[in-house]
Amino acid sequence: MHPTDLTPFSPPGTDEYAAACAAFQLAAPVDPAGAFTARSVGDVVRAVATARRAGLPLRVHTTGHGMGRAAPVAGALLLRPLIDAPVRVDPVARTARIPAGKRWSDVLPAAVAHGLTAAHGSSATVGAVGYLLNGGISFYGRRFGVAANLVRSITLVTAAGEVVVASAAAHPDLFWALRGGGGGFGVVVEVEVALVPMHRVVTGMAVWDAAGAATAGPAWQRWAETAPREVTTSLRLLNVPPLPTVPPALAGRRILVLDGAVAAETPADVERAEKVTAEMLAALPEPEFSTWAPAGPETLPLTHMDPAEPIPFRSDTLLLRSLPEAGWAALLDAAGRSELLSVELRQLGGAFAEPAPDGGAFQRVGAPLLYWACGLPGERTEADLAAVRAALAPYATGFTAPTFADHFGQPQRTYDEAARARVERVRRDVDPGGLFAGDVAAIRDR
Repeated sequence: MHPTDLTPFSPPGTDEYAAACAAFQLAAPVDPAGAFTARSVGDVVRAVATARRAGLPLRVHTTGHGMGRAAPVAGALLLRPLIDAPVRVDPVARTARIPAGKRWSDVLPAAVAHGLTAAHGSSATVGAVGYLLNGGISFYGRRFGVAANLVRSITLVTAAGEVVVASAAAHPDLFWALRGGGGGFGVVVEVEVALVPMHRVVTGMAVWDAAGAATAGPAWQRWAETAPREVTTSLRLLNVPPLPTVPPALAGRRILVLDGAVAAETPADVERAEKVTAEMLAALPEPEFSTWAPAGPETLPLTHMDPAEPIPFRSDTLLLRSLPEAGWAALLDAAGRSELLSVELRQLGGAFAEPAPDGGAFQRVGAPLLYWACGLPGERTEADLAAVRAALAPYATGFTAPTFADHFGQPQRTYDEAARARVERVRRDVDPGGLFAGDVAAIRDR
């Protein structure tokens, strides 16, 4: 088919093509046959019709943080839905309607203005809709569970070009599968999500030299096993680059960082949140310094120091059982010999572990720990990631959390065989011709 027959998709070499292909993950090739930025639901319907008529696969992305998670886009048409509509918060119902393409930085100001927040991720630049559809592991998660369980309805354009609203009351099987099923159901143009009350958070970071990890790591795990639900934390070994934007006390060092949040949903909860924070820090060796303090919930996406600008990276992830002494020794040995930028263990448990009565395909995380590590693309990073994975292999559950998987070739099992069979039945029903098949996450064990 001649490229002019692919309207509204723009061909390579055009500004429109480049804008539609822009992705946060710079290490993943983005080279479709044509690309289009949809600004309305009508645009999406038109794009789906074009792809169906041309007989070409249709791939969908917004911010491109997870661009490497699914198969390469070469030979497909790429659709970027950036719907020109505001985030609409209903403070009485405590919900937000989020159009496709909005980032958490668009959602949080609208929610916080009403004393509410969302179970958002650790970065404000991540697309809210993609995060929610892929489960969502939040620093509020031990209190409220997997973020996808808070989704109330999903509006999408199917392969047939129909605009469908899926919820617990309408198209319930599709609604179930969309929440963590791994993609390939259509083009989601809006998500309605429940918000939660949040007056303040106690958040910040405590910092040690990496040499203290052998003591601080196991102490953190012991504390985490019985920690109250309102706290969710992350422990990371960081190789801090010597950049002008990095504080001199940290630049060029390897450090251990504990960050996260303690939720204070009402003014009366602030004192307890501060007490929980003090008890947490008292359970660990004395840090070099700590910035943990009460703050507005709008500041939480800054806590984890995720990069705001697109970068190339390679990463790996596992869900883990608790680490024994030998496990900590193996992890710290492999991480200590690596050049990885970050080696992270995130605290799970609490509401993360509990199935939701009306939850989706990915609705709980049974493991107590989530591992994630990253580095700059290259042979050394691949070898370092393999070494850390080998050290942690005896404690791996065989499952992953979908928003943390970064590479199509990685293991990405996120649910059991019964859920997998149900997801695939729904996918066949809604997209029998496989128009969106390239967007399906690779569900494999190894």
